[in-house]
Amino acid sequence: MTTRTDPFHATPTGPNAMVIFGAGGDLTMRKLVPALYHLARHKLLSNDFAVVGFGGRDYSDEVFRDHLASCIADHVDGELDRDLWAWLSERLHYVQGKLGNGAAFGRLGSRLDRIDAERRTGGNRLFYLATPPEFFAPIVAQLGGSGLVSESDGGWRRVVVEKPFGHDLASAQALNGALGGVLRESQVYRIDHYLGKETVQNILVFRFANGIFEPVWNRRYIDHVQITVAEQLGVEGRGRYYDGAGALRDMVPNHIFQLLALTAMEPPVSFEAEAVRNEKGKVLQALQPIAPEEVITRAVRGQYGSGTGADGGGVPGYRAEASVAADSETETFVAMKLLVDNWRWAGVPFYVRTGKRMPARLTEIAIQFKRAPFMMFRETAVEQLAPNTLVMRIQPDEGISLHFGAKMPSATLQIGGVDMDFSYTDYFGRMRSTGYETLLYDAMKGDATLFQRADNVEAGWRTVSPILDVWGALPARDFANYAAGDAGPSAADELLARDGRRWRALA
Repeated sequence: MTTRTDPFHATPTGPNAMVIFGAGGDLTMRKLVPALYHLARHKLLSNDFAVVGFGGRDYSDEVFRDHLASCIADHVDGELDRDLWAWLSERLHYVQGKLGNGAAFGRLGSRLDRIDAERRTGGNRLFYLATPPEFFAPIVAQLGGSGLVSESDGGWRRVVVEKPFGHDLASAQALNGALGGVLRESQVYRIDHYLGKETVQNILVFRFANGIFEPVWNRRYIDHVQITVAEQLGVEGRGRYYDGAGALRDMVPNHIFQLLALTAMEPPVSFEAEAVRNEKGKVLQALQPIAPEEVITRAVRGQYGSGTGADGGGVPGYRAEASVAADSETETFVAMKLLVDNWRWAGVPFYVRTGKRMPARLTEIAIQFKRAPFMMFRETAVEQLAPNTLVMRIQPDEGISLHFGAKMPSATLQIGGVDMDFSYTDYFGRMRSTGYETLLYDAMKGDATLFQRADNVEAGWRTVSPILDVWGALPARDFANYAAGDAGPSAADELLARDGRRWRALA
């Protein structure tokens, strides 16, 4: 097969078999199998590797392979390498069964034993739960009951769980209890695909490998931080799920809090998994609790009405979307003011926002520094100078930019704003990825650095629980309160205006 050399000289994973529950779903077709293809292209999969799909459809191995072959070309980087796909395809297997059927798990175990012998996978198994969350605990219970996660034979067993990790604090604790009743915490890999993005991982390198930034990364120099996750699309056929979740549950305790933790954490003693996760956990534990009476001033919710879509055409409001209640009170936009109660960040607000049907697709972390004393520039238009801002762009164009003031060419002293901009594409070229490559590789290697730990999950839910409680008790009375294509409700602007600040433009 044709392969490329990995630029960072990473070593291939050891022998293992990956089992995908929910193998007939979109996640498998659009993300997981293409990610395995990309790993194979970079020689990061062992030759002693196999995949077993588990699902309710009556597929043979051949039909399963044909099913994936029909769509793989649409989801990989560049033109499909037929030899590479043939290498991966011959390692694809399928077991038909229902998730609650103990006999089906027995068949799965027998199939894995045969694959161990045929493919020399060494009894090492990665179980990926690509299913709706209500099946997480039952699947793990079946895995435990059938002995499939026992490591008594010397092979490793790991279980990857997709978000959401519960829908509130109580359900998150219940899920952690169900997982912990069968598995050790070291066997559980709670995956958040945002953490597979290059710029997210680069936050740690940027902060701790460059001596010019870490000394000013604190309350003495930073005025505030803005974290934005904006989407142009609506619910896109996920109305049934989304109407029961909403923007707060869907994005804040996982994606946004992970970005916040990486931005605010103290330097770990090493980049070992537990050292990094310990420091992230300290940030989440230090988030100032939001009292019920503070929710109205520190959290904003919105729901989009009809307006303009990404293509410039008209789009319906949220309540007109398929599988959404006509009188839905579900929020599609959230903005919050968060405070981290520790020495580094005392008094520095972290403003976060996320929403659907926004003017642009954009995920970024913006660090706004305090203004310099302007006494010597009093004869210039200093009030027009934008503050120094460091922006880490996560999508769609990954990179980092720094805005600062410089003298403009002229006979008088005039200051203009300039940007130093770093783009991953310009420096390293563009390579299409699913966001799952690094995470799958790490899970197979046993590196849990980018995965969430049970206590961190619960800390995130503990912070948003008061907001969920207040919003549940007091339904919104002004929905829809922003038009599709707008940057959110006016109350979100007021959230910052009360502190004398404003959101960065989304366009």
